[in-house]
Amino acid sequence: MTDITLQLVPPTVIVALNHLPLDRNPAAIYIASLSTERSRTVTRQALRSLASLITGEDAHTADYLALPWSALRYAHTAALRSLLAEKYRPATANRLLSALKGVLKECWRLGMMSAEEYARAVDIRGVRGETIPAGRELAQGELLALVNACKTDTSPAGVRDAAILGLLYTCGLRRAELVALDVEDVDLETGRLHVRAGKGNKERTSYAAGGALQALNDWLVLSGIHSGALFIPINKGGKLSQRRMTAQSIYNLLKKRAHGANVKDFSPHDLRRTFVGDMLERGVDIATVAKIAGHASVDTTKRYDRRPEETKRKAAGKLHFPY
Repeated sequence: MTDITLQLVPPTVIVALNHLPLDRNPAAIYIASLSTERSRTVTRQALRSLASLITGEDAHTADYLALPWSALRYAHTAALRSLLAEKYRPATANRLLSALKGVLKECWRLGMMSAEEYARAVDIRGVRGETIPAGRELAQGELLALVNACKTDTSPAGVRDAAILGLLYTCGLRRAELVALDVEDVDLETGRLHVRAGKGNKERTSYAAGGALQALNDWLVLSGIHSGALFIPINKGGKLSQRRMTAQSIYNLLKKRAHGANVKDFSPHDLRRTFVGDMLERGVDIATVAKIAGHASVDTTKRYDRRPEETKRKAAGKLHFPY
């Protein structure tokens, strides 16, 4: 690579003079090493944002593949951390720092940085702070309205969508995990689900019960599916397609059902958030909830615990303002 002059200014400016081939490009190699397309997409966005801060280019056009990541040193990464702490919420800032450290590790593995240069460059603290998780929780009345909207739909999509809602809510599945389910992953006798494609490509088990299990059973009987993808697309004429639904189609499906049930828009993650809150409120211990949800740490699960908020609300009611 041509010699590069580094200037430490706010933000740090580094100009790349040429591209590395992809099999020697640390950013490309790091992205390729990630286990899911969702992770790869998020990381590309993160690296593009970092490249924008480093070069001063627009975040939509900054070329992270052309950036000489191996030229970054502690002075640059420390400056980047300060910028991220000012510009983003802690969770987002730490996600960007994680992507930065991942690329720098590939630089070291490729022999572009010495062990000492790499160790110094990544020796930066995470951004501390606590934020309220984005999204909202659904009330039981909203869940009932959604189920009723599915029941009034006489097409196969009505039964399918009820089963999807049931698994997202009672099993706390991510939408990528939901669409990755195969018929072979389901044991209708016990309600056991073999969940794959979670974060870090980890596998776990979850259990459907009650109405969720009944809706799932009804869907399998109606669809006649015996193997392959558990949930498949249905066209406007009610014809089933022999292919797997996408994560985006789940998002669109929920938006359609919310409109039909006169329920405020919500995302698949909002059902997952509701699942965690309802489980904890009903006395399930937090370690068990974390395992069902596939959280690597109970600290993540705690962020969705609504009980402290209810305690604060009740505490506020103990004071009287004479107006």
